[in-house]
Amino acid sequence: MTFLSILFALLIEQLKPLRADNPVYTWVKHFSLMVEGWFNAGHARHGRLGWFCVMLALMVPTALIYWVCMHIGAWAAFIWNVVIVYLTLGFRHYSHNFTSIQLALNTGDDAQARTLLAEWTKQDTSDMDVGEISRIAVEKALITTHRNVFGVFFWFLMPLGPACAVMYRVAEYLARAWNEPDHMRNEEFGRFATQAFYWIDWIPARLTAAAFAVVGNFEDAIFAWRNFADRWKSETDGIILSAGGGAMGILLGTPDKSASAFLPIDAATVDSTGIETDSPPGDLPTPRALQSTVGLVWRALLLWMFLLLLFSVGVWLG
Repeated sequence: MTFLSILFALLIEQLKPLRADNPVYTWVKHFSLMVEGWFNAGHARHGRLGWFCVMLALMVPTALIYWVCMHIGAWAAFIWNVVIVYLTLGFRHYSHNFTSIQLALNTGDDAQARTLLAEWTKQDTSDMDVGEISRIAVEKALITTHRNVFGVFFWFLMPLGPACAVMYRVAEYLARAWNEPDHMRNEEFGRFATQAFYWIDWIPARLTAAAFAVVGNFEDAIFAWRNFADRWKSETDGIILSAGGGAMGILLGTPDKSASAFLPIDAATVDSTGIETDSPPGDLPTPRALQSTVGLVWRALLLWMFLLLLFSVGVWLG
């Protein structure tokens, strides 16, 4: 039933993508703002209490409804699973941005590509050239795909599947909402949300990186993962981007720009063959890299679905 739930949710999303400003997401945002207003007194422990308040308020009803559906019948649980996966997945949330940037670059409209990228990433793109636009778009797509698709898959496979999927997406949102806005930067309140999502995402991030390696250039992906992942300020982002870039043969991250949060290179790295190298393997990104990213993501998705199918068949036969 798990495999069919994900499959049906993916098909529905392809036919009817869920808008980012849908009522469910809007309510969650308003609720998290209310909790922030209730609990934020400038201390880390208040952020911890607020985080658990949000999680309990969303996970408990999800789990209770799932329990009731299980007692009604398998068909009811299946419908509830499809609804939750559809709400928590975001495979098409960003695709129109990525596709629009790709089309603009392919037609030579660099100005339009900069504008679209700025709207998507909330960065200043006025001085970016085509290579940098391509790189930032690829990096954003890989991270967004992981957090909106593969991370959700992993937690949906846990015993309380729907509730765990909700936990993952809400934890990812709180880690951003309670840390990224200007009025929340460097505040103690959002520290626990960041730490909690780091541990919640610890296994899914590595599984995503492994999937990229399997469906791409395995040797370069593993080499980049082992030797260059720690050069990003975010360990999780470093693992996904280094493996994804290596899998596609694309050089992601840059030593002198902050757009990708890639740390400066201070010393050369010695690989397993004894050869010194100060950058990950791969070529500089071009507009063709965006098409490579689409292929990598779809192959990784098919790999996840195939493994999930094998797991489901094994459970059914067992």
